[in-house]
This record gives sequence, C-alpha cells and structure tokens, in this order.
Amino acid sequence: MIEAPKGTHDVLPEESARREALEGQLRRVLGSAGYRRIDTPIFEATELFARGVGESSDIVQKEMYTFSDAGGRSLTLRPEGTASVCRAYIEHGMHKLAGPQKFFYLGPFFRAETPQRGRQRQFSQIGAEVIGADSPETDAELILLLAELLEAVGVHGTRLRIGSLGTPELRAVYRAELREYLRVHEAELPAEVRARIDLNPMRAFDSAAAAAVMAGAPRLLDRLGPEDAEHFHTVCGLLDGAGLTYEIDPTLVRGLDYYTRTLFEFTSDALGAQSGVGGGGRYDGLIEALGGQPTPGAGWAAGVERILLAAEAPAPTAPAPDLFVVPVPVGAPAPAPPAPAASPRAVAFSLTGAARHAGLSAQLELSGRSVKAALKHADRLGARYVALIGEEVALKEMESGQQRTLAGAEDVIPTILRGHRL
Repeated sequence: MIEAPKGTHDVLPEESARREALEGQLRRVLGSAGYRRIDTPIFEATELFARGVGESSDIVQKEMYTFSDAGGRSLTLRPEGTASVCRAYIEHGMHKLAGPQKFFYLGPFFRAETPQRGRQRQFSQIGAEVIGADSPETDAELILLLAELLEAVGVHGTRLRIGSLGTPELRAVYRAELREYLRVHEAELPAEVRARIDLNPMRAFDSAAAAAVMAGAPRLLDRLGPEDAEHFHTVCGLLDGAGLTYEIDPTLVRGLDYYTRTLFEFTSDALGAQSGVGGGGRYDGLIEALGGQPTPGAGWAAGVERILLAAEAPAPTAPAPDLFVVPVPVGAPAPAPPAPAASPRAVAFSLTGAARHAGLSAQLELSGRSVKAALKHADRLGARYVALIGEEVALKEMESGQQRTLAGAEDVIPTILRGHRL
C-alpha cells in the first residue's frame, strides 16, 4: 500500500468542513476590517527567503525544500507567507496605491521539520499583513483581529505574550552584549545553543535547556530607545483599552530575522509542547531588504492544523439536503426498453439537476439501494423530502412521514417550494 509521505496528511471531508468554517470566519473578521485576499505562488526564488527571512534563521539554515528547475534556477517551496506578500507588493507597484494595503491569505506551506502533533512538513497557514503603516494602532488592530478570529472558531483560553525588538540598530548592539554574556556562560549551555552564539544568539531564549543561564541574561526590552518604548507602551495601552489580557515577555523571540519593534504570540495549553497557535509582529525593514522603497509593515500568521487541534467547537455537520431523489425500478421489463428520457433513472437524474437550479440542495440515490434502504439513508442524511420516481411519482415528507402521489415529476419542485404540508 502506498501511503502519504511522512509529515503530510490527507484532509478528509470531516476536517474539510471545519477548515471551510475557519475560512468563513477569516473572511468575516478580516473582511470587515478592510483586508483583501492575496494569493502568491507555492514556490518562489530561493533568494527571496534567504534575503527576506534571514540567512541566520533555522528556516533558511535547515528547513527549506529547495530544488533547481530545468533552467538551473534555485526555487523553494514557500516556508512562510510574509516575504511572498512583500515581493508581490513590490513587483506590482502597490506602493503607488493609497495606503496602507491590507491583505489576508491562506494556503499550504512547507518546512523540513521533524513531524509531531501540531507540526507537519506540509501545513496550512492563514495570515494577515498591513503594508504602509507604522502606527501602534496597526499593531494593536492586528493582535485584536487574531484574538477575535481564534475566539470565533472556538479556541478559548489562549495566552497572549507581547514584547518588542526595537530597531535593527539597537538589536545589533544588544546581540553583541548577549554574545559576550553567553561566552562567559558557554560551558553551561547545551550544544545547540553554543553552535549559534555567533549566528543568532537571541534564539538561546527558546531553549528550555538553557533556561537557568538565560534567567540572568540582559533583556532587550530594558534597552529600548525612547521612540521604540513609546511605540510599545502605546500598543499595550490600546490592548488594555480593548480589554484584551496579555503578558509582557522580555524573552519572546521568533524564528524569523525580519521582525522589528512589536512581537507577539498566542499560545494554547491544548496543544502541549507545540503550544504556539499564531503570532507575528512588525517588519519595517523587510520591503527595503527585498529591493523596494523603505516601507513599514506588520502582520501575523497562524497554523490551521494547530487552530483546529486547539478549537473546542465541534466539527460542523454537512448541511441536510432539501430533497433526496430515488429512482424506483419498474416491476416487469417491457418487451422493448423505454426511451432513455422516460426511464425512472433518467427522470430522477433530471429532477435532481432541476432542483439544484431552483435553489434547493438535492442529492440523487446513486448506489442502487432498495426503496426501504434509500429511505433509511435519506433519514440519516436528514433530508426534508424524498421523491420516489417510478411508474408513479410520490413525494414523502420525512418529518411527518406523510406521502403524496403527484401528477408527475414536474410537480415535485413547486410542491416543496410552496412549503405545504403533504
């Protein structure tokens, strides 16, 4: 038996219904705030992520699926969405439009990680981006929209952590200070932290094994300049005014190099070790790093699989059909078969299509069940009516059990639309 590759999974109808419900809430929450959908290619030039995500990030270092095409170009299956959205913003001259530009997206993404609960090599992600606004209100709006979306889809009891990374210039100074601290305590650090002291020392805060050492490490949040501090405190004040609970976490870091200033993450205990549901922050230097004009930006991303794992809401059920159509075999075969258009199966097929065109949800019995078995199946589906198409045409109302013989199949749809009891 051939199975799906490790780190991928099939989306079966039950889960698909939940995903569609999530997408509907995404459109409602973000659409009402003026965000428009954007779709970018599943693969991009590798350089986009090397320059945008950062050479020192784990994503670029070891998690990207990269290949060469027939023309020798290096391409990468997209590991995240922000760099692609920013590339599209630059490529299509969106800086000429009245800003800010507000986008949302959803689709598949790829990272070569060790598969585990809530973490797959192919995963689905939703996200939101605001390009062209540097106000703290932008950051607060994005955080509140993600909080609203998570609540709407049944992810309750989340924990919001928020911090600030300041400017790239401040971060460069801070990294030098942090490296010096880590070198002093190098013997106490695990090997994976020691290996990236020079490349990305801030990721040491992510290591549980280094927690004792990092408890005494200098904090970037304590070194913010006046403008960065004011921006951060304004964001916090806006969240306070909206009644959103959060905690300030000076150790918060994320695995992407482009973040500046505001940084945030929602977590859920329902996910266990992989507790992150979604998060993001500000990336004011990313557009310029990709070749565009200096343009501020901020956004977030959230994993669909993680949201569904954390959601308490039950899976939505498939909508019950208004009409279930059953062709009834004619008792004795005629000496010559009837014309195809007059056969019960042909009439039933035509009636099902006509019912859909009339705005009814309709299903046709396709498995050759007997009338008794077909009625049981229609009951399982929750069908309102069953049309029995044979030598006579009968319409059965499932709730009352009443059944009436009609003059012909053409009377089925008007009878249902009138809503009269049989």
